[in-house]
Amino acid sequence: MGLIGYAEAWELQKRIVSARKAGAIEDVLLLCEHPHVITQGRSGKREHLLASEQVLRQKGVEYYETSRGGDITYHGPGQIVGYPILNLGSIRRDVAWYVRMLEEVMIRTTAEFGITAERVAGKTGIWVKSGDTEEKLGAIGVHISRWVTSHGFAYNGSTDLRNFELIVPCGIADRKATSLEKLLGRSVQEKEVARRLAKHLGDLLELKMKEASKKELMEKLEHAEQAVTVSA
Repeated sequence: MGLIGYAEAWELQKRIVSARKAGAIEDVLLLCEHPHVITQGRSGKREHLLASEQVLRQKGVEYYETSRGGDITYHGPGQIVGYPILNLGSIRRDVAWYVRMLEEVMIRTTAEFGITAERVAGKTGIWVKSGDTEEKLGAIGVHISRWVTSHGFAYNGSTDLRNFELIVPCGIADRKATSLEKLLGRSVQEKEVARRLAKHLGDLLELKMKEASKKELMEKLEHAEQAVTVSA
């Protein structure tokens, strides 16, 4: 999807979710980047936002409260955000398993770049060892309604990590964020990372992945919405 505003992506997700619930469209994985934005999940605390509204305006950072799980996080250019909109009911009716699979998608992608990422007990997402602690490379926050998923994961490719100083990332004060670029000591191409994320999602959930352009997606979605309207 390229760079797309958070509000636009959220509205698009909701449209696809409705079509998926009606069985009018197949499973979809949206991969994109967002302009600077901070989002807060259902279990988030406003005190984990460390910047005032004035500071956010000065820095050009938007703020949204969302329906996903989890606390507060930052999205921005260089971060690959994945929104799987799937009928989990036809795959496996297990929310905890689904979250573990999203972690595994990012763990396997990271391994392809020669970096070991892992889970940390009690902390959702993926982490990389840094001395005697860990730094967060990928975050997860999902929403599930009638077994159709939305929201998803955020993987720090070449993200400007200074922006995480505006928040307490995921509500964990003693852990910092990291990026694949920082870990490798070189630049990374978001498209290269995105392709690997998509492949591993397909492998783990046993889904056949087919790349589509934004134009193709919108045409399918509009056709699906028309079909639902006619049948109703």
